[in-house]
Amino acid sequence: MALRRTAQTFVAARAGRLAAARSLATMPSVKPACPDFSSGPCKKRPGWSPAVYESAPTGRSHRSKIGKAKLAKAIDETRRILGVPDDYRIGIVPASDTGAIECAMWSMLGARPVTVAHWESFGKGWLGDVISQLDLKDSTTELTAGYGELPDLASADPESDIIFTWNGTTAGVCVPNADWIAADRGGLTFNDATSAAFAMPMDWAKVDVTTYSWQKVLGGEGAHGVLILSPRAVERLETYTPPNRPLPKIFRLTSKGKLIEGIFKGETINTPSMICVEDYLDALSWADSVGGLDGLVARSKANLAVLEGFVATRDWCHFLAKNEAERSSTSVCLTLDTSPEDVKKLVAMLETEGVAYDIGAYRDAPSGLRIWCGATVEASDLEALLPWLDYAFETCCTKA
Repeated sequence: MALRRTAQTFVAARAGRLAAARSLATMPSVKPACPDFSSGPCKKRPGWSPAVYESAPTGRSHRSKIGKAKLAKAIDETRRILGVPDDYRIGIVPASDTGAIECAMWSMLGARPVTVAHWESFGKGWLGDVISQLDLKDSTTELTAGYGELPDLASADPESDIIFTWNGTTAGVCVPNADWIAADRGGLTFNDATSAAFAMPMDWAKVDVTTYSWQKVLGGEGAHGVLILSPRAVERLETYTPPNRPLPKIFRLTSKGKLIEGIFKGETINTPSMICVEDYLDALSWADSVGGLDGLVARSKANLAVLEGFVATRDWCHFLAKNEAERSSTSVCLTLDTSPEDVKKLVAMLETEGVAYDIGAYRDAPSGLRIWCGATVEASDLEALLPWLDYAFETCCTKA
């Protein structure tokens, strides 16, 4: 009985000391100028305002002269800024990155065995579609790793079609390069680059199908995806028809065995939002103003460096990515030495205070934070966030 009372006294005393320490925590006086750290849709470019839309041809057909010109310019500027080879096709498709990658998989898979490499939620989703929806279970190989790690990519069969995610948005783990992809591969590579395009250089010679959405690195509006095809991918489309697989109209890239070239000149499969197109053109113009692709990559890396300096000096905060070389510079995922309940309290407090919005880890990922560090985010806002992370952890969390 005496031992029990002693233990209770110790616990009460510890709780009292913790409460006292929290009461002494000083709330930072400076907040980020913009608290938008969501991993999608992401922060608009610095200086953005709705005035951007004044030049949009609203109320006009996307097939009008001005509509076609805007869409063609979006494709041309994408090619120029990303450095996409001249013989690659670029098309604007419905349903964001999901629509783009699904369109490619449904139209092209089945000609060869398939290898799906995944290490986070969305890549796992593509595996599920390949196996369950496209019924390719018997010819599919899975390469997987837990959150925070990459699978053995070098073991991917170069004679198979390979599906992978360049940057795992929900895990904060990216491929450091494309050296693991064989130059003389027989299969096609399907590169889901939704949170990597415009932030990480693409080795175009190694990727045959690349997809992304405007809503990530450039902070564009949702609902539209971009599909980039190599000549090898075009050849597959024109020489292979998946058996017993009906394709919805929005997935059809060929007609009578030939590529529908209009899709890759701005004649979209379905009606696009010209407001969203205008917003994308504005984002591309801003990208030019900060140095094009090199400038965007540098801004994202500088943002990551801000958080790297913070994590290096805190014993309660860690990168989910175990290998520094595989650490994402856009969707930065952190784990905290506290309970999932306390993490939720921390996230809620920062949102209530107007300091940081939408920074909780993805629902399927380990408990923690996911802070967007893409090029549209200002390093000064991240620097202003850091004292609040200290304050919120001290105020809301019990260190494990």
